[in-house]
Amino acid sequence: MALIVPGYRAWSQNICPQDFNQIGPTCINSIQREFQNVPIPLNPEIIGTMVFYKTENGEVGKLKIESVLLNRTECIVYLDAVTYAGDQTFTPNSSISISLANDQWLPNLIYLDKDGTAGLELKRAGNTCGLVFSEKVKIIKYGQTGEISKRKENNILFYAPLVLVFIAIFIIVRVFLEEQDKFKTQEALEDAENAKVKNTQLFIRLTRPFYKRYFVPLVQGSKNKQGLKTKYRQKLANAGLTKDMTPEEFVALKFFMILGGPFVFLAIRWIVEEQWDLSYIPLVAIAGYFYPEMWLSGLIDQRRNKVLLAMPFIVDMLALSVEAGLDFMAAIQRVIEKAPPSPLVEEFEMLIKETKIGSSRAEGLRQLSWRVNIIEINSFCATLIAADSVGASIAPILKQLSNELRVKRSSRAEQLGATAATKILFPMILFIMPAVIIAIFAPMGLKALSGNP
Repeated sequence: MALIVPGYRAWSQNICPQDFNQIGPTCINSIQREFQNVPIPLNPEIIGTMVFYKTENGEVGKLKIESVLLNRTECIVYLDAVTYAGDQTFTPNSSISISLANDQWLPNLIYLDKDGTAGLELKRAGNTCGLVFSEKVKIIKYGQTGEISKRKENNILFYAPLVLVFIAIFIIVRVFLEEQDKFKTQEALEDAENAKVKNTQLFIRLTRPFYKRYFVPLVQGSKNKQGLKTKYRQKLANAGLTKDMTPEEFVALKFFMILGGPFVFLAIRWIVEEQWDLSYIPLVAIAGYFYPEMWLSGLIDQRRNKVLLAMPFIVDMLALSVEAGLDFMAAIQRVIEKAPPSPLVEEFEMLIKETKIGSSRAEGLRQLSWRVNIIEINSFCATLIAADSVGASIAPILKQLSNELRVKRSSRAEQLGATAATKILFPMILFIMPAVIIAIFAPMGLKALSGNP
């Protein structure tokens, strides 16, 4: 079998539309060019090709090659075909394949019509495979689908992701290859300071060399610099990132992720060897811009939960220390030494440092309340500030606060337990109830089918 196709060309006149789904029998019958019985050799370039065919019974049809898999032991063709027989349509199988078995290639055949007279066979000849039509079928190659034309028309959308990728690669290369003399002193000072800060976020450590060099200067030169500080200063404090990054650096991180997101997308695409469409890159860039906001919100919620869990025990320790004769600041110092590590202990350490450099106790408590920003801490700080202003003893106040916190924690646990039943109701309806119904009614159905009473 020879799989050499004579030099036939795509039909040059626009008789039929470019969209495969819009092509009907009328436009196929209107083509005046001679249909031929020729095989179609398979190669990657043939993907997307449309073929019109006619049978001896007067039926016409259309066929589009969706994808092709060719290797030494297997040939697979996925296609989309429709045959028109008067007012009726017939849809053949959507795939045809052959493989090597016992050193022989066995052909595979599908039928293009309902009567089984018009066959389409996949054969192997030499180092290639080809589609061979039966003698009662003649074809003409119409051309490629309209999807390729649409891509050519939308050149801006097609090349925009490539431009973003080029810019991302350019910046990354500059980060690693450019001279570092200008920043050596600054980086040494920052490293010495950051060495004292424990548990720096991995996301910050990985992205800081990129956004700090090129994007922070742009943000610092923005006219809305003060508004950005106001917007993100408290959020960073609530997440415990005051020592790790400034509001300007956080905004610079967001802009950097516009390029960093597509770069990660392409890296994953290359590692997993997937052919993901490059048109997704603008969407990935947009998602990259908003990802730092979601990451920051997650850190804030996580830190607040840790503070609430640690608060009753720490307030108990404060009450016991004050009752033992220590003043409030000495009691806090004892809590820092004895309590297990938690975000609330870190905040108390910050309170001690602020009071040592000259801040009043009331001002330190206000700053603690601003940094944590949850109702329980706000109430705790406001109560202590009020007691300090009138000179009242804080030991009974701390005991009362401890009892209230334990009641609130129990109430919150009960609330979460009550909502858990509602949250698992929908998964139970989706997955468990069908299994129960099948288990109950399947035996009855089997008995009914077998005719047993």
